[in-house]
Amino acid sequence: MEPTRAAILLTAALLAGAPGAAGAGMNEHLAPLAPLIGKTWRGTVSPPGAAKPAVDVSRFELALNGQAVRNRHSIDDGAYGGETFIVWEEEKQSLVYYYFTTAGFYTTGTLRAEGGAIVSHEVVKGAAGGIAEVKAESRLLPDGRLHVKSRYLKNGEWVDGRETYYVEDPQAVVRFKE
Repeated sequence: MEPTRAAILLTAALLAGAPGAAGAGMNEHLAPLAPLIGKTWRGTVSPPGAAKPAVDVSRFELALNGQAVRNRHSIDDGAYGGETFIVWEEEKQSLVYYYFTTAGFYTTGTLRAEGGAIVSHEVVKGAAGGIAEVKAESRLLPDGRLHVKSRYLKNGEWVDGRETYYVEDPQAVVRFKE
C-alpha cells in the first residue's frame, strides 16, 4: 500500500480542529486535533470502478498522557494497516508524525496550514513500491467530507497520487490480522 494514507488522515484531523478545543492534559500544540480524538473515519481508497472497493478505516486517540495523538488504520479488515503518532517538535516548531506500517516501511512527515487547506510532506523509509516522498493537500468540504489529493515522488518523478473522500463513521472498526 501507499504511504499517503498517513498524510490523508493526519490532515483530516488538522482540518477538523479548532484552536482552544484541547481537553485537559492535552499538549496545547495538539489542539487542532482535538475534534477528531475518539472518532473514526472511513473512505474508499481504490480507483473508481474497481471490482471490490478497498475501504480504509481510521481512528484517532489521545496518547502518551496527552503529549501525542495516535491514529490506527486498516484497509480491508487488516489486509494492510498502520499506526501513526503525531507530536509537537519544538526544534521544527511544527507538528510532526511517524507512521509505521504492516508492510514493513515507515514514514516521517510534517504538517502546515496553507490557504484554507492542510499541506503535508512525508519521507518514506523502506520499500514502498518506489515511492520516496508524498505531498498531500486536504480540505474539509461543506458537507463534512474530507477531500484529499496527493502526489508521490515515485522512481525519481513526481506523479499524481490518490484522490480520496473520507466520512466520519462511528460504526467502523480498525482491524488487524492476527
